[in-house]
Amino acid sequence: MKKLSAGLVILAILIVVGLRSVHAQTVARNAGLLGYDVTKEVTITAMVSGVLTQPAPGMIAGSHLLLATPSGAVDASLGRLGLRGNGAAPVSAGQQVELTGVMKTIKDKPLFLVRTVNVGGEVYAIRNEHGVLLSPQARERASQKTGKKGESL
Repeated sequence: MKKLSAGLVILAILIVVGLRSVHAQTVARNAGLLGYDVTKEVTITAMVSGVLTQPAPGMIAGSHLLLATPSGAVDASLGRLGLRGNGAAPVSAGQQVELTGVMKTIKDKPLFLVRTVNVGGEVYAIRNEHGVLLSPQARERASQKTGKKGESL
């Protein structure tokens, strides 16, 4: 009887540990890259005050849009491919843009991880819903599916 009880206790422990592991994997999968969580997305409409194809010292790698918003300056990350290749967002300083993404704190600095850029009535995909950067080839395939230039996924 003691062996049966010990076996049941071990089985219960394994089930609880297994359920916690599944839960942790589900949370990690939903959070995506750099903790990107599509349910926390916001849209920012702002004037572009600067376009950086290369990061300034202290910034994370990739291109950035510097935005002037009513609540202050915002650093918006487009990743290393956001301004390159087919389907790249044609953004310049002085333009009004609408960006959808998630605000994060990276290297102790606020950073807006951009998923889509809406400029001049066209929507350009930068990341997928998991926060993974899209290559120019992936953007081109997406635009062929929709039949529109720069259309997001």
